[in-house]
Amino acid sequence: MASNAPVKTTESTPKIGLKVDDLTAINAGLGQVLSDTFTLYLKTHGYHWNVTGPHFRSLHLLFEEQYQELWAAADVLAERMRALGSGAPGSMAEFLEHASIVDDERTTDAMTMVENLARDHETLARLIRPLVEVAEDAGDGATADLFNARLAAHEQAAWMLRSFAA
Repeated sequence: MASNAPVKTTESTPKIGLKVDDLTAINAGLGQVLSDTFTLYLKTHGYHWNVTGPHFRSLHLLFEEQYQELWAAADVLAERMRALGSGAPGSMAEFLEHASIVDDERTTDAMTMVENLARDHETLARLIRPLVEVAEDAGDGATADLFNARLAAHEQAAWMLRSFAA
């Protein structure tokens, strides 16, 4: 089960015009999205290494594009958490504590990989969608923009994967 508690730091709360309760809620959401993003990054990278079959090259390249995008996104999410006064999860234990995406049984079946990744991107889209409103309601347009960008990225990744599997 995912924990919603942000990671504590010794820094003081930033005085940037957001209420402490709003910062806490936003950082909890960012922490879960970061944890799920990193978990999905690792799964996608593993699939990139291990995919086989007649679609090897196209899936190897697609998975590479997707894990590189997830890697970059993880950095942006973590740095946003830091800007909002929270620590960012930084260990596998912390990522797994906060994540809702679960590790699947090891597979080398390409279509199972595609279906698993599509499902996980859809999971992240469902997670992020209500967080946009949390950030907007708090007056945090920067985080709302970040969440909207992540939402679009996950919807597109899921579409690409679903289209491949069709």
